[in-house]
Amino acid sequence: MTVERYHIHVSDDILNDLQYRLEHIRWPEQLEDAGWERGTDLDFLKSLVAYWRDQYDWRAQESKLNRFSQFHSYIDGIDVHFVHERGKGPDPMPIILTHGWPDSYLRYEKIIPLLTDPAHYGGNAEDSFDVIVPSLPGFGFSSRPNRPGINNFVVSQMWAKLMTQELGYNKFAAAGGDMGSGVTRYLAAHYPELLVGIHLTDVGIINSLMASQNESDLSEEELQYKKKAAEWIAGEGGYMSIQSTKPHTLAYGLSDSPAGLAAWIIEKLRAWSDCKGDLSQRYSMDELLTHIMIYWVTNTIGSAANRYYENSHSLPPLGPIEVPTGLALFPEDILPPPRSWTERHFNVTRWTTMPSGGHFTAMEEPEAMANEIRAFYRPLRKQNNHSV
Repeated sequence: MTVERYHIHVSDDILNDLQYRLEHIRWPEQLEDAGWERGTDLDFLKSLVAYWRDQYDWRAQESKLNRFSQFHSYIDGIDVHFVHERGKGPDPMPIILTHGWPDSYLRYEKIIPLLTDPAHYGGNAEDSFDVIVPSLPGFGFSSRPNRPGINNFVVSQMWAKLMTQELGYNKFAAAGGDMGSGVTRYLAAHYPELLVGIHLTDVGIINSLMASQNESDLSEEELQYKKKAAEWIAGEGGYMSIQSTKPHTLAYGLSDSPAGLAAWIIEKLRAWSDCKGDLSQRYSMDELLTHIMIYWVTNTIGSAANRYYENSHSLPPLGPIEVPTGLALFPEDILPPPRSWTERHFNVTRWTTMPSGGHFTAMEEPEAMANEIRAFYRPLRKQNNHSV
């Protein structure tokens, strides 16, 4: 395993091919006044694609992304891309932040400077972190797995090697949301000796976990959650069903059509964000398109979707988590978990209900998210015996 510097540069051939595709889209028909009820709104998507075709500047965005210190490390047969920004403080705590789907490592773009240099943003230098943000295998600038079985547990093993063997930390913090929450939970369950603590914004949709329990053992809050989870999966979980059963079939269309890829991602960004149905309340056109472009220029929407298949077919059981756990629950996130269930399965030392924000926490509310991470780890810093 070796760590090498990495610089993003997408070839002109890829960008020219994209431009051609954006100029030759065949649009489907949509029922009059359907809006977003049956999926991505046609008028919105046309406006987004027009901006993409005529005004969006990938080279400018690429330059912004390259302001971060980026690296590749070859771990267990996969080239892992990651950001590694050093903290500016007396004793920065190392923290690995793991993203989910349909975002990328850009989920944490806005909070990296807030965590590495808190004093510059009105905080305390003693709260600084060394921030490591990898791209999941098969996402973005990490390579695509060429073998089955690369699930959240396997990724947690890779992250442990990245942090200890490659970067030289003896003990570190970890945080994540969505799929990143799953990876972080497996880290805590299987490598507790390495973890100072974990910080989560969700614990996944836990309806399937509670299904194995007798309803008489569940609290009223948990019974209500179980009902809501079943309703949500029935009405909103179609993406999970196809990605966990037939991801390759989906990948043909999304890898070939930029409009199709945008529609697949944008619908979730709108539905899962605290934006009141108006994406412009949370994201600029450039932000939306840069997230889409990460998938397009790397051709990783298929391998990213395949992670759902791996997680639903090969994940080992996850037992109770004993390391200190903090949760920041955002009001418009997908099904915030019942506190009673969570406290039976995690060593919850901090539980915060956030005033606003949705599923894409660090993108939507970066200052609030950074403050919450700092606050959770502040009393745990005495255990931060790391070396580089």
